[in-house]
Amino acid sequence: QVQMVESGGGLVQAGNSLRLSCAAPGHIFKSEPIAWFRQAPGKERDFVAAITRSGGLGYYADSVKGRFTISRDNAETTVYLQMNSLKSEDTANYYCAVRVRYSGTYNSAGDYAYWGRGTQVTVSS
Repeated sequence: QVQMVESGGGLVQAGNSLRLSCAAPGHIFKSEPIAWFRQAPGKERDFVAAITRSGGLGYYADSVKGRFTISRDNAETTVYLQMNSLKSEDTANYYCAVRVRYSGTYNSAGDYAYWGRGTQVTVSS
């Protein structure tokens, strides 16, 4: 079964930074936009950021705008999420996925597939 592989999570203090990585099979990676979502215990999976196929445009949730940056390296088939100025409310399991359908926005989890197992980010205050 095809899956994305997330890595880079960990425990950090508020105000610090982390960079998450998302690796995928090349034939899937290069053809579609890719997004990061996150899910905290007892909560729904929320959109964080998405990046277009070429990497030219990024889309962000309001809660992370100005602090997080999404980028992609098509040669390495990897997408990154640079997270700065982390807050305790950023604590969650972070997942990446590939868009397989288009409902009109980039932030609908139902448009994405090939979810990985996620990487845990814990921010202590």
